Amino acid sequence: VTIKLLEQENIGPSLGAQSIEKSVVAGILGFLSIVVFMLVYYRLPGLIASLALVVYVFLVLAIFKLLSVTLTLPGIAGFILSVGMAVDANILIFERTIEEVRRGLPLEKALAEGFRRAWLSIRDSNISSLITCLILFWFGTSIIRGFALTLGIGIVLSMFTAIVVSRTFLRALMNYDLTRHPVLYGHKGAGDV
Repeated sequence: VTIKLLEQENIGPSLGAQSIEKSVVAGILGFLSIVVFMLVYYRLPGLIASLALVVYVFLVLAIFKLLSVTLTLPGIAGFILSVGMAVDANILIFERTIEEVRRGLPLEKALAEGFRRAWLSIRDSNISSLITCLILFWFGTSIIRGFALTLGIGIVLSMFTAIVVSRTFLRALMNYDLTRHPVLYGHKGAGDV
């Protein structure tokens, strides 16, 4: 098969800057939408997930700065995708915890069981995504490598923030009676969780 160039066009740096600016705005709006959803749907655990997400964003950006990662459009896409994966991990944990509360476990035990049950799914999905990142980084062009690098860093940190940061925040709140009310967890029953 012969390849024939039909048209060639140069795009100035201002168009690329505009695309990156729009991507950043979209990322911020997406982040805020996620926070609102998590607060409305999961209440107190949603607040914890949102705080863990803020920690996650700061950690990722700090590592990007430390490693001198240049954020290109594909890199921003990888970062935004990893934010979604971080949220997904928290949702898995909270759904498993809610299942355990509904089964009648006290909150501390439900939380421990929720994390334990969610860990396998979180681990497996993130490892398969990391393998994909490694393949993309190894065989890809520089643009694909940027995507794979930012996504890979994001995946590793999302596992850390979901399993360590969210759990630490939730355990810290268990010491306060005010945070044990079922309404804060979306539970419909009477009494404390």
